[in-house]
Amino acid sequence: MQKKVLVIDDEQPTLNMFRLLLAAYGYETLTAVNGAEGVETFGRERPGIVLTDIKMPVMDGIEVLRRIKDIDPFAEVIVITGHGDMDLAIRALNLDATDFINKPVQRQALSEALSRAEERIAIAKSQAVELVVEETEHAAILHIQGSVTARSEPLLDRAMLRARALGRPVIVLHFAENASTNGAGLSLLTRMLVECRERGEHVCIKGLSDNFQKVFDMVGISRLVEPCPELGTV
Repeated sequence: MQKKVLVIDDEQPTLNMFRLLLAAYGYETLTAVNGAEGVETFGRERPGIVLTDIKMPVMDGIEVLRRIKDIDPFAEVIVITGHGDMDLAIRALNLDATDFINKPVQRQALSEALSRAEERIAIAKSQAVELVVEETEHAAILHIQGSVTARSEPLLDRAMLRARALGRPVIVLHFAENASTNGAGLSLLTRMLVECRERGEHVCIKGLSDNFQKVFDMVGISRLVEPCPELGTV
């Protein structure tokens, strides 16, 4: 059975482009020309992944996101933003969007976003986020897969305790390619990193996708960490 993806966009050429690209990736593509139609289609078809433009008439992508999350809080919703619309992207993340891509949509960016979504869906069948602590000679590496959300707090706190217990000079937060975070997850990471700084701990971040690096820069998380050495040297 083909996996379903719903694409919501008010521009027909964009929908046609997505049909061609998603068919090449093996998806059954559902489309909607406005937000209201998209929400109705989602409620009827329940696709695992939704791609929605942010700026649309009738119902914008932010409201689409709210309504889809009301129907299914675990739906993978990827918002499509214009260049320079980082405020809208962060607003969407605060409403539990799990990723975003920029217009004009590049094939590689779409492929990577879909891959991250599929991996998060697989992880979500067991738990929302997967955390593994690895010990090296000079660092404790906390590998993060899946979505960091408010539900991740006890798991993340326990993982940090394990990392601290190793007594290494550096703690590395290593985000897998599938990793994402929503607004609550950004707040959780900020709180944790502020605590680390107050304790005099050296923390760095590796592996973030370009999109989430921009988000971390914009909300100030990047200022709470230090430059990260190559993993092979830590």
